[in-house]
Amino acid sequence: MAKMWAGRFQKEENAQVNDFNSSISFDQRMYRDDIDGSIAHATMLGEQGIIAPEEAAEICRELGVIRTDLDEGRLEIDPAAEDIHMFIEAELTARLGDTGKRLHTARSRNDQVALDIRTNLRGEIPQIQGLLRDLTELLCRLAGEHTRTVMPGYTHLQRAQPITFGHHLMAYAQMFLRDCGRLSDCLKRMNISPLGSGALAGTTYPLNRERAAGLLGYDGVTQNSLDGVSDRDFCIELSSDLSILMMHLSRFSEEIILWCSWEFKFIELDDAFATGSSIMPQKKNPDIAELVRGKTGRVVGDLVALLTVMKGLPLAYNKDMQEDKEAVFDSVDTVKLCLRTFIPMLESMTVLKENMRAAAAKGFINATDCADYLVKKGLPFRDAYKAVGQLVALCIRRGEVLETLPLEEYRRICPAFAEDVYPAIDLEACVNGRRVTGGPAEESVRRQIEWVRQELVQFPQGAQEGGR
Repeated sequence: MAKMWAGRFQKEENAQVNDFNSSISFDQRMYRDDIDGSIAHATMLGEQGIIAPEEAAEICRELGVIRTDLDEGRLEIDPAAEDIHMFIEAELTARLGDTGKRLHTARSRNDQVALDIRTNLRGEIPQIQGLLRDLTELLCRLAGEHTRTVMPGYTHLQRAQPITFGHHLMAYAQMFLRDCGRLSDCLKRMNISPLGSGALAGTTYPLNRERAAGLLGYDGVTQNSLDGVSDRDFCIELSSDLSILMMHLSRFSEEIILWCSWEFKFIELDDAFATGSSIMPQKKNPDIAELVRGKTGRVVGDLVALLTVMKGLPLAYNKDMQEDKEAVFDSVDTVKLCLRTFIPMLESMTVLKENMRAAAAKGFINATDCADYLVKKGLPFRDAYKAVGQLVALCIRRGEVLETLPLEEYRRICPAFAEDVYPAIDLEACVNGRRVTGGPAEESVRRQIEWVRQELVQFPQGAQEGGR
């Protein structure tokens, strides 16, 4: 295929250089975005009288045919093409001759590719939000089923205070809700059209940039032509948001890996979402959760790659920026793959409530409540703290827990203790006494679930609700 820019050059491009320079292998996914942008551009050119209206109409019609041919497989993308923009323009020119050549009037590949990648990523964000909504709805449902499932809460991976499994799940619901919000913020800044910025300095043609942007559903146009073609903040911001999302998935995966180990045994993964060992027949490995945890590094690496590519570039466009697409597309694809696998894995797991409750009964996780009991009797908190610390040390020496320690031992350390200490340190009472907003009490967790569900309404529906 002859290069569109070949007029200046006396030699054919070296074959190896052509392969090195080509981006068709990864930017072909933008063919619909490129055609939509070209249709909007041609429409505007015709309306402005920059090209003949009948030629603009013919270009738009044929671009629609090319899109259909690509969608239905009648036209195959040429792997030898330099990029998707040149492939579509060459195909249009082959079909329409000189009329097709008029499409690129008042446009550069610099503003064209900046538009295409914005349009493509703009379409990906609602899909990711839909998956996040599916996941968060699932967490709300599971949390509602486990508002009374007592388990240990941890700090430093040491048993700390009693909570419920529902309360724990709703912590992740909050994280994924924030991820949805970040993606909406990113979309707001992304949805500005650079088309009309030209190579870097706009054009002398009387363009109506706002009209082309409106045809494409953009909220406005970029206000500086240099920035319009050199900006990739929207790629970096999206990749950053996806890195945070993956960090949340990775933390969740880490807990799932711990929980399904024999040392915890809080959950059991469905056989369909686990693998075995090639040598140890007893093994049931949480490979899906481990892969999600591992792929987090990949998405974070994509973010670092984008930042590194952009950090030293002078204005305006530089060929380095071709490296933006593989990184951001990989982030998008990896996140969608992880979410689509993680959701059914979580949905199909078995919660071992008895094991959670048994673990909560150990580790003195009601010690804070025991100290609070003394505070309510009039002791300063630090004195109460010291007394309960002495009780815990005594229990460890005697092989007991606070619930089984005789009252005389309590009173030997602090006379303020009475029979009512035992209901005060009951695990269910400890949990349900924490009714504060955000706490683990059943009524508090149910309020959290309702609040999250109300917040989710603003985001696109996911696959489970027919959103895509």
